[in-house]
Order: sequence, then structure tokens, then C-alpha cells
Amino acid sequence: MKKKLNDDVSSAENEFLNKLHKIVEETIKEEDLVLNNLLHPAKEQLTNGQKISDRVARFGGSWKFIIFFVILLALWIVYNVTAISSRAFDPYPFILMNLILSCIAALQAPIIMMSQNRKEEKDRMRSENDYLINLKAEMGIRSLHQKMDLLLGEQIKKLYDLQAVEIELLRDLKNKSKSIQD
Repeated sequence: MKKKLNDDVSSAENEFLNKLHKIVEETIKEEDLVLNNLLHPAKEQLTNGQKISDRVARFGGSWKFIIFFVILLALWIVYNVTAISSRAFDPYPFILMNLILSCIAALQAPIIMMSQNRKEEKDRMRSENDYLINLKAEMGIRSLHQKMDLLLGEQIKKLYDLQAVEIELLRDLKNKSKSIQD
């Protein structure tokens, strides 16, 4: 009886370990898919126009540009106000300067918007990566729950089996004590 009980326990433990190994293998496969997407994102292929728009947006939104442009406008105004009227190429009210400023603003705005759209696309990719990381964490938690459920189920099964063995032993003892008393 003890040999049968030991064989039953060892086969149950082997079955239990196989279930645990299966859960771990499935979790590793799922996590490998997520990690592959995180570690090897699609390479971004930039066109020449996108590279230029990034450079223009980077320079147009910098203090260097603002300081350079303020100095240039100040020189423009000072020269045209102080120059002799025949040498001033844009006398007051500076119509040529207003035209140039309008053209620069008209060209710079869409270029900056193109760059911002690309940055928005990068942010979208970053949020997708965050989603994948959260998904990986959720899969890990799910795997832990499966392992815990399996462990608890196995413990309960072992307790019931042990209880059945103890009840059987108690019955045997009862029968032996009855036979001794008779």
C-alpha cells in the first residue's frame, strides 16, 4: 500500500511540475514576442524633406534664431532710418521688411508643423511601447495567478488524498481494534 501511495504521490508531483513548466514556457513565449517588438522597433526612414524640416524647426524654435533675427531687424531699421534717403532701400514704414517677415512666417509655419507631426508620430510609437510594456506586465501577473491557482489546487488535492489515506488507516485501526476486542 505504501509503495502504491508513493507511486501515486510521485506521479502527481510529476504531473504538477509538468503543468508548472507548461505555464512558464507559455509565459516566456508570450513575453518574447512583446520583448522582440520593444527591442527591435521598426527603423524610421527619414526623407530629405523630413530631415530639413527637423533642422529648420530646431533652429527656428531656438534662442539663436530669435537673437539673430532681433539683431538683423534692429540693424535693418537703424540703417534705413539713419541712411540718406537715396541710400535707404526700405524707408519707413518698412514695407519690404514686412513682406520678408510675412514670407518667412508663411514658410516657417508649415515646416515646423511637419516636424511637429513627426514628433507626434514618435509619441504615438512611444505610447505603443508603453502599452506593450503594460501588456508584458499583465502577462506576468496572469502567469503568477495561474501558478498560484495550480499550487493551491494541488495542495487541496494532496490534503484530500492525505485525508483519505488517514481515514483508511483509521478504519483499519478500528477494524483491528474490533477484532482484538472480539
